[in-house]
Amino acid sequence: MCGIVAYIGEKQAYPILIKGLKRLEYRGYDSSGVALIAKGVIHLYKKQGKVIELENLASSQNTLGTVGIGHTRWATHGLPNDVNAHPHYSGSENLAIIHNGIIENYASLKEGLKLRGHLFKSETDTEVLIHLIEDIQQNTHVDLTEAVRMALNKVVGAYAIVIIDKNNPDTLIAAKKSSPLVIGIGENNEFYVASDATPIIEYTRNVVYLEDEQIAILTKGKEIELKNIKNQHITPYIQELEMQLEAIEKGGYEHFMLKEIYEQPVSIRNSMRGRIDLNKGIVSLGGIRDYEQKIINAERIIIVACGTSWHAGLVGEYLLEDLTRIPVEVEYASEFRYRNPIIRESDVVIAISQSGETADTLAAIKLAKEKGATIIGICNVVGSTISRETHAGSYTHAGPEIGVASTKAFTSQVTVLSLLALSIAHKKGTISESKFRSLLIELNSIPEKVEQLLASDIQVKHISSIFKDATNFLYLGRGYNFPVALEGALKLKEISYIHAEGYPAAEMKHGPIALIDSNMPVVVIATKKGNYEKVVSNIEEVKARNGKIIAIVTKGDVDVKAIADYVIEIPEVEDLFSPLLTSIPLQLLSYHIAVMRGCNVDQPRNLAKSVTVE
Repeated sequence: MCGIVAYIGEKQAYPILIKGLKRLEYRGYDSSGVALIAKGVIHLYKKQGKVIELENLASSQNTLGTVGIGHTRWATHGLPNDVNAHPHYSGSENLAIIHNGIIENYASLKEGLKLRGHLFKSETDTEVLIHLIEDIQQNTHVDLTEAVRMALNKVVGAYAIVIIDKNNPDTLIAAKKSSPLVIGIGENNEFYVASDATPIIEYTRNVVYLEDEQIAILTKGKEIELKNIKNQHITPYIQELEMQLEAIEKGGYEHFMLKEIYEQPVSIRNSMRGRIDLNKGIVSLGGIRDYEQKIINAERIIIVACGTSWHAGLVGEYLLEDLTRIPVEVEYASEFRYRNPIIRESDVVIAISQSGETADTLAAIKLAKEKGATIIGICNVVGSTISRETHAGSYTHAGPEIGVASTKAFTSQVTVLSLLALSIAHKKGTISESKFRSLLIELNSIPEKVEQLLASDIQVKHISSIFKDATNFLYLGRGYNFPVALEGALKLKEISYIHAEGYPAAEMKHGPIALIDSNMPVVVIATKKGNYEKVVSNIEEVKARNGKIIAIVTKGDVDVKAIADYVIEIPEVEDLFSPLLTSIPLQLLSYHIAVMRGCNVDQPRNLAKSVTVE
């Protein structure tokens, strides 16, 4: 979950590292640090807090050097403080390391190293790893690359690491397992290393994505060298980045989250681009074409995901069962991998992840593959691990999402799931041709409807000002909009720190109704085409107990408007596509409340964008 950046070449490394850390800060912001080699010395600076604190610290220090490593931390082992911040020295301070991941057997390794005289300054597993590497180097008299290889054969867990050596200042060593790492190749074989492409795109489009258990030897002015921990040499596969630099800038918005909310007309359109032909009445998902028959014949579809992606998966369950008549189960990836699930070769597993690097989802994929299931991936990041580990899949093409609270990734995932459900249903014959074409037209119109809906932002902001000091929220929805209720509650919790819960509206009477009083805001999704009369009854039940109703309604609604305290209108839409609209005012509500409460919207406390550790 931490962010890694490194550089070796002819340029000054420090400005590159600092800019890279700022772009990676969404991955963790408990502390940060850099290490630079200059005149045979590793200068190491690190500081608790955000990257700006590190920048202030380093402003009066020697930051010269053309090789360096940087890290922004989401704490796992050890409190977030200056000592536990990365980089970490080896015992001799000849080596320094940055690390994203978890070394699970660090405690036993640490005890063995202590017996051999090693002293540790931090509580981290990372410091144990660099001590282990140096211990091997000193006792076997091998070079650093071989010491790294031997050490990685001893560790259990996940890692993306970069190491510098003051005695060999022209080389960086990088390696990965279960944590992302990408290497950019610049002019004259200068190298950029990062957890994702955002720090690299400014300098080069040529990248190599490291595979698990691969080690990269990056020597200034030489070709990249790859081997694996079995000491087998590997030919690098160089790809070209598709990302645009302006996509990772705020573009005049106050926060990345607000920018990404407003990008949804474009991101939803991009998720459909080239996949819908209205004239021919065709949906084509090229990435899964070879596996369509497998999906059509599936006895069961299992969706695995975490967080917001899990909510998108719940919408997918409704879509796929409704349209294709294939049974669907939606699983938390973190539970799926530990509960000894029944998986058959006839099953299709759909793995959903914005980053394509979610540790639990990757573990679920591995388990399902071992059982012989067909794995379909839906993710946003080109070249990510999930895109490489699945049999087939579709990119959402949402563009970079920097805000920790996911917004456009959710609607893009739902869009791809809608396309998948329509495509399979059409080929399977579970919906009529006329129904298929009308739904295709409706889905194609969603970006314009989102554009109209965003015009209600002023009204949402006003409602936010009324409820910004609430301590609890309840979100209610039925059918396709029950997952939206869950997602709305999650967004509010994530960025405003207000306790919120989402429920199926009918379940309110089975417990949550006890919470309702005049201080309880209740957000109800009450669109005209989805169990409308039942939802109206639920609203009446809340009003009878003096709850405050914020209703999401179809434009022109009069019944709910007459009893709700506040309403937000959305354009009329088919029920099965309504989550693409109803989720957006809930995103805006959370955003404005968080801003009014003085919260850090893009970097909420205790969270990181990409959960790459268990």
